[in-house]
Amino acid sequence: MMNQFDDFQKLGKENMDAAMKALGAFSMGAQQIAVESTDFAKKSFEQSTATLEKLVGAKTLDKAIEIQTDYVKSAYESMVAQSSKMGELYANLMKDAMKPVEAMMAKPAK
Repeated sequence: MMNQFDDFQKLGKENMDAAMKALGAFSMGAQQIAVESTDFAKKSFEQSTATLEKLVGAKTLDKAIEIQTDYVKSAYESMVAQSSKMGELYANLMKDAMKPVEAMMAKPAK
């Protein structure tokens, strides 16, 4: 009877350790995503502000259209790159957060 209690207690501790490791990995991944999102928003704002300044200084309609076209192309390319990067970060977040749980599930039951 006491041996079963010890086994149950050990299982509870192992489960708690796995949960804490998963939570830690999730927290780290969420921080990376937050930092990346903030950096992208800052860069995007700076790019749009610079474009607005160029547009205000444009002398001709053709120049204004050229500036706007360059901005849209650049913004689209950076958005696509950012989407890809964010997808990777989210995939890594889930992969890293689930590693401790997977390791726990892979252990054979006694």
